[in-house]
Amino acid sequence: MTQTTRFQVYFFAQNISPPKKTTSNMTKPKNKKLSKRFGYIPVATILQKKELTRLIVDYVMAFKKHGGYRWDAEMISNPAPFFYFVVTGGTEQKVLQLREKRKKIAPKEPVFLIAHPGNNSLPAALEVLARLQQENVTGRIFYLKGPEDKPRFQQIEEAVSDLVTFHALQQARIGLVGPSSDWLVASSPDTQIVPKMWGPQVVAIDLEELKATLQTMLDETIQPSLDSLVSRASQVQEPSETELQDAVRVYAATKQLAEKYHLDTIAMRCFDLILDLKTTGCFALAQLNDEGIVAGCEGDLVSTVAMLWISKLLNQSSWMANPAQMDIEHNTLWLAHCTVPRNMIEEYRLRSHFESGLGVGIQGKLSTGPATVLRLGGKTLERIWLADGEILQSGHADNLCRTQVKVRLTRDGDVEKLLSTPLGNHLVLVQGHHAHRLRSWWETMIA
Repeated sequence: MTQTTRFQVYFFAQNISPPKKTTSNMTKPKNKKLSKRFGYIPVATILQKKELTRLIVDYVMAFKKHGGYRWDAEMISNPAPFFYFVVTGGTEQKVLQLREKRKKIAPKEPVFLIAHPGNNSLPAALEVLARLQQENVTGRIFYLKGPEDKPRFQQIEEAVSDLVTFHALQQARIGLVGPSSDWLVASSPDTQIVPKMWGPQVVAIDLEELKATLQTMLDETIQPSLDSLVSRASQVQEPSETELQDAVRVYAATKQLAEKYHLDTIAMRCFDLILDLKTTGCFALAQLNDEGIVAGCEGDLVSTVAMLWISKLLNQSSWMANPAQMDIEHNTLWLAHCTVPRNMIEEYRLRSHFESGLGVGIQGKLSTGPATVLRLGGKTLERIWLADGEILQSGHADNLCRTQVKVRLTRDGDVEKLLSTPLGNHLVLVQGHHAHRLRSWWETMIA
C-alpha cells in the first residue's frame, strides 16, 4: 500500500477531508495593535505656571493628538514609553536628574528628547544628549519645527513603537531546551550575554524534561492538532501515521513547557530528539511560531533572539534557515530548512526530516515578493548583517532541507560578504522590506 493510499484510509477513519491545496497563508496570526500612547514631562527653567502653559499649549494639544499625555515628575516610574520635552534652555541638570529617577525602573532605556525652535530648547537638548552619550547611553533628539510638524510626529510615533518593542524584549523569557547544538560554534553565546545586550532572560530547561513530558501526551490531547496538520497538507509523502503522531506529541509537550515556565520564546536542541526518540521538532517549532510563541531550531539562541525581535517590532513570523547555496554574480542565495511557520507559506507537503530521513519535516512554498534577510552575531551579539531582497522562487531539490527559497538581495545587500565576514550559519528571513526599520531600531537601541 502506497503512502498516499494509506493516508486516504487514515482520512476516512478520522472523518476528515483529504488534503487540499491552498492559495493563502495557513494560519494568519492575530494582529496585535501596539499602544501608541506615551508620556512626556515638560522640562523648563523656573517660570510662572501661566507662562509655561502659554509656551507649550499648542504642543500639548499636538502631543495628545498623537497619543502623548503630560506627566509630572511623580509619574516617572510609569513603564510606558517616555519622552523628555525640553521646553527651555538651562534645563540640562533637570533632565539629567529626571533621567536618574527613570533609570530605577528602566536602566537600559534610551533617552528620547523632544526639542522645538524657541527658548533655547534645541541647544539644551544637544548638550544633554552629548553628555549621556559620553556615558554610553543611547538616545535621540526629535526636533519639532512646530506643533504641525507631521513628519517629526510620525517619527515620534515610530519611536513609541520602538520603545514598546524595547520594553517587551526586556520582559521576555526564552526557554533554552537543551544546550545549543554542538556544531553552532559561533552561535552559542553565554546565556548572560542575551539579557545584557538584548534584554530577554534565558531559562535553561533540561531536554530530559521535554522527553518526559512528551510521554504524557495522550492521543485525545494531540488529535485536533494532528487532524489539522494532515488535512491541510497538499501531500503526505514519507511520514507514517506513527511518525505524525510523535511529531505532534513533541508540539504538545513543548507548548506545555512554554506554559509552565511562562515563556515567550523557545530555542530547542531538536536533533537530540532524532537521535534518541526517532522523531523531530519541525512541526512543533512551526506551530508554536504560528501561535505567537517564537521558536528556533538547534538551540540557536542568536537566531532565536533575531526572530523574537522581528515578532515584537514587526508583528510578523520569521523563518530560520541555512544559507545552502549562493550565486555571487547574480547576488542570489538559496535558503533551506525542514521547518517553516505555516502562516508564511501558500501550501505545504509533509516530508521526512532531510538529514535523517525520519519523523516529519515541512516542505513549504513561500510566495514570491519582497523579503528581508538578517543575522545577528559577534561575541556579545553586538553586530548585525541585514539586507532587503526578493523571493524569486521556492524549490524542491533532493539534496537540501525541505523548505527551499531562492532570494536575490538588493543593491544594499551583498551575498559575497557572507563569505568574507560571516556572523554564523543560520539566517533569518521575514517577508516584506524592513531593513531600514530594523537597522534604525538597532542603531538606536543596541549599537
